[in-house]
Amino acid sequence: VQLVESGGGLVQAGGSLRLSCAASGSIFSINTMGWYRQAPGKQRELVATITSGKITIYADSVKGRFTISKDNAKNTVWLQMNSLKPDDTAVYYCNYHYGGGHYNYWGQGTQVTVSS
Repeated sequence: VQLVESGGGLVQAGGSLRLSCAASGSIFSINTMGWYRQAPGKQRELVATITSGKITIYADSVKGRFTISKDNAKNTVWLQMNSLKPDDTAVYYCNYHYGGGHYNYWGQGTQVTVSS
């Protein structure tokens, strides 16, 4: 499975960015895709996930600002990020997993930088 991310960049506080991630290869129809992020000196943390049944989970820090969506037919997930804050600055990683997490794949990461 390969994950290709796009959409990162530099934005001022209060601005918006949209990340996308397309999965290819041997895709299992029942899966979860999502976004995690890692800031310098910090552990990687969950941002948002979405199942093939469109059940979503958000980190408390992004609720009301970020929206995750998914197209199962295209094996693509998006993360719409609004009202961005400097604390959102991190490398954002796309994740795809199934089988209770036994099969787990990561994208290469895309940098998001929010200036104050």
